[in-house]
Parts: sequence; C-alpha cells; structure tokens
Amino acid sequence: MIGRLNHVAIAVPDLEAASAQYANTLGAKVNPPQDEPDHGVTVVFIELPNTKIELLYPLGEDSPIQGFLDKNPSGGIHHMCFEVEDILAARDKLKSEGARVLGTGEPKIGAHGKPVLFLHPKDFNGCLIELEQI
Repeated sequence: MIGRLNHVAIAVPDLEAASAQYANTLGAKVNPPQDEPDHGVTVVFIELPNTKIELLYPLGEDSPIQGFLDKNPSGGIHHMCFEVEDILAARDKLKSEGARVLGTGEPKIGAHGKPVLFLHPKDFNGCLIELEQI
C-alpha cells in the first residue's frame, strides 16, 4: 500500500542554524522556509537524490512542534512520510486494521499542496507516520 519514502521530518530549535548546517556542512540543496499555518509549522525542505528531509520549526503559540521541542529541547526526528496513491483508500484500510488516524480523519493539504493524514505513533512502533497522496 505505501509507496516511496517522501521525507523524514526533524523538529529543530533553530531553523536558520539547522538549514545552514545542511547547506554548508553537508552541501545539501536547502529550500527557503515556508510557513504552514494550518499545521502550525514553518518548514524547510532539504532535497536529496532519493528523498527529502523536512526541518520543522514552531509557527504560532499553538504549534504541535513546540510541545515536541519542550520534551526534546535539542530537537529530533518527528515523523516519516510515505506516499500513497489513494489517501482515502489507505485511511480506510488502515482503520479497518486498527490503526488510529489523528485529527478528524479527513485529509488536510500539506506542505507540498497534496492531501496528508497522520497515523498515531503508538500504532507504528513509536513513530508518527504521515501519508501523502501522490
């Protein structure tokens, strides 16, 4: 059901410093920051030959990333995103197998302009999973 790994998201306490580290130290292509108010984050995508890294930084007081950083002040891996062809079919199959979809269960538009859903980390070995329709 899942397709390729779209990205690994890392919550960071300093977006500029993290972006500079990937650009200058590792020589990666780092895109400019983009605010995603519907998700309460500012994101920076780092392009790799086979996938992307998404740096996450809190946007606004109610950002879910702020809670993550409060528990993990140095930052850390926040989630993995997998591509699916049909997000509603994937959601329904996963729910029928006992997986919990976070939020209302209805897809939201993600940072790539495509529908996304998140799956409860307790159902996936402690890892928050994002599904993105391709």
